[in-house]
Amino acid sequence: MLSDAALLRASKKDAAPFRELYERYAKPVYRFHLRRTRDEHAAYDFTAETFAQAWRSRSRFRDEAGGSAGPWLFGIARNLLAQSVRKRRIELAACERLGVLHRLDHEPATAEPTELWLEGLDEALDELPEGQRDAVELRVVEELDYEQVAARLGTTPAAARVRVTRGLGHLRQRLLRDEREAV
Repeated sequence: MLSDAALLRASKKDAAPFRELYERYAKPVYRFHLRRTRDEHAAYDFTAETFAQAWRSRSRFRDEAGGSAGPWLFGIARNLLAQSVRKRRIELAACERLGVLHRLDHEPATAEPTELWLEGLDEALDELPEGQRDAVELRVVEELDYEQVAARLGTTPAAARVRVTRGLGHLRQRLLRDEREAV
C-alpha cells in the first residue's frame, strides 16, 4: 500500500491516486466537520471543499508527518472552518452596522459557524512544547517557509523543520485519538 505522500506525488500525473487518498480520508474528514457543524449538509459541503482545496494544492504538499497526509488534510479542514467563521462574523457585523436584516425564505444547507468547529485544536496545540507549538503556528497558520520560521525562532531551517515535523506528528496522534474516541 502506498503512503499518502506517494499518492499525492502520483496524483500530479493521474487522478486515480488522489481518489485513493480521498477514500482513505473522506469519512474521517466528514466526521470532523460533522462534529463541529452538527449539520450533515454543511459537513458534506465542507468535506467536498476540503478535498477540492487539497486537489488544487497537492503540488505544494510537503511530507512532514512520515508519509501521512492526515495533518495536512485536517489543517485544510480547520482553515476552511476558521475562514467560514470569520466570513460570517464580517457579514453579520456589516449587516448590523447597516441596519439590514438578512432573512432567507428557506433554511440554507450550511450551518452557522461557531467556535466549536475548532474544538480541540487549541488544547492540542497547548499540549505541544513551546518550540514545537510556535514552529507549527508559524509554518501552518502563518504559512511561512522554513527559512522565515527559523528566523522568527532564532534557529536554523533544519531545526525549524524538525520542530514542525515533531509538532505535526504530536497533533496527528492527538487528532487521531480524538477521532477514534468520537466514533
